[in-house]
Amino acid sequence: WFPDRPGLATGLAIMGFGGGALIASPMSNQLMSLYGGGAEPENLVAGLTPTFVTLGIVYAVVIAAGAFVIRVPHPEWTPKGFDPSKVEAKPMQTKGNVSVRNAIRTPQFWLLWGVLFLNVTAGIGILENAAPMIQSYFGITAAAAAGFVGLLSIGNMGGRFIWSTTSDYLGRKNNYMMYLGVGAILYLLVALFGGGSIILFVLATLIIISFYGGGFSTVPAYLKDLFGVYQVGAIHGALLTAWSAAGVAGPLIVNSVVEAGEAAGKEGPELYTPGMFIMVGALVVGFIANVLVRPVSERFFEREDVKAKQAAALEDDN
Repeated sequence: WFPDRPGLATGLAIMGFGGGALIASPMSNQLMSLYGGGAEPENLVAGLTPTFVTLGIVYAVVIAAGAFVIRVPHPEWTPKGFDPSKVEAKPMQTKGNVSVRNAIRTPQFWLLWGVLFLNVTAGIGILENAAPMIQSYFGITAAAAAGFVGLLSIGNMGGRFIWSTTSDYLGRKNNYMMYLGVGAILYLLVALFGGGSIILFVLATLIIISFYGGGFSTVPAYLKDLFGVYQVGAIHGALLTAWSAAGVAGPLIVNSVVEAGEAAGKEGPELYTPGMFIMVGALVVGFIANVLVRPVSERFFEREDVKAKQAAALEDDN
């Protein structure tokens, strides 16, 4: 539905992924209270089962309703004012189509895997300890720290839409150079000077977390550019193993650094500064990996006659 604006499309979809937590968390708390849940363990358990049942029903209805209205556009349909024949090919856009089996054999797939892994790891570096970090740096209250975490959630959600949309104009590779290069500089600024200015700290971390969201939402369009539309959904699924791996590595790195600092008797910003420098290094490596991405070789393209037979077989099955 968005052949002219794939970055906008994935940004809209994945913005919902980031924004869901803003709804689900308070809704879960309200349901727990409604069903008699409370701070005491026995009350917590009492409200747990009906809360999960209610959430399951709500999710089932909403997701099924959303899936019900999904339609594939007519082959001859195009957005108003969009003429595919007049679209200029961009340097990083592959003209053919690549299957998921061949995609994972390309260096481009594994370079992008590393890019996503390192970008997400760096984002988690902020998310994992956002509240205790800002309290340690500036001595603010727990309530103010919670507000900071909420602000980061908004930055994460907004980054998924804003940066992915700009990639339609700047190009996916250029956007990732910004996510990784500027992100490394901002991490370095926080590590060196963040403890002296709360404004610098908040702005830098907000932009870093927006790059985390943007990197996650831009990658489907990046994959489409590199591998075509043939099996891009399956290729995206394979690439998301990088996000899963970062979900393990990011907290492990951050928490290990903090625990080592505490064991050495460090306090305040000193607890988090070594982790910041590690994230700078990770982003620099990711930046280099992104620079190395090139268009996919034609030897990985699917033959058109094979694709036509597969499409015909699928129509017969339907």
